[in-house]
Amino acid sequence: MVGGLNWGLVAITEYDLVAQIFGGMDFGETNAGSRVIYGLVVISALYSLARVPSMFGSRNTSSSRERQPAASKTKGRS
Repeated sequence: MVGGLNWGLVAITEYDLVAQIFGGMDFGETNAGSRVIYGLVVISALYSLARVPSMFGSRNTSSSRERQPAASKTKGRS
């Protein structure tokens, strides 16, 4: 969310929110704190990209009852 908000502000107003939060730097300047934030944004983006195939893959729609083994019909008979 931070990355999306920051890039939206960069695109619309040329304002770098992360740079301002971490020391009032000018657009595009970085320091250790801002690099950590940018690194976390990259990690979350890669994680999100890795999950995309599971959003479009086939899903097992059977209910939990159908997946359980059926009870024996001979239960109680000798």
